[in-house]
Amino acid sequence: MTISEKVAYLKGLADGLELDKESSKEGKLLGKIIDILEDLGFAVEDLEVEVEAIADEMDTMAEDLSDVESLVFDEWEDEDCEDCGSCCCASALDDDDFFEIACPSCGEDIVIDESVLDIGEVTCPNCGDKFSLDLVDEAEEEEKGEE
Repeated sequence: MTISEKVAYLKGLADGLELDKESSKEGKLLGKIIDILEDLGFAVEDLEVEVEAIADEMDTMAEDLSDVESLVFDEWEDEDCEDCGSCCCASALDDDDFFEIACPSCGEDIVIDESVLDIGEVTCPNCGDKFSLDLVDEAEEEEKGEE
């Protein structure tokens, strides 16, 4: 039972009791209270309708946003690292555990992590050639050059 239906029931009950809403103080008071409850019931029902409409719009917007996200992020994932310049490889270069080196055979840049340095040998993913890493500390090289 909605609020408006409950208020209508109270109104009917008051009418059935034949309250004197014009001359009796109590009748006037109850009549005004019922009128206010009736107005509140209509206002609440209007708000419920508005909330439902807004919820439907939000659901539609969420679905549309999901479609846009799929299009944008699927395209982003399909782009080549060299073309976009802002993919996962570029962010990996900001991390201290990753290094960028050039393949001596094909000249392409390769991103390696610290564990590959321990192994000492790298296979180029571009040309497939294997080469060893010559680890040289730049600070030591500068000291030798100054002597």
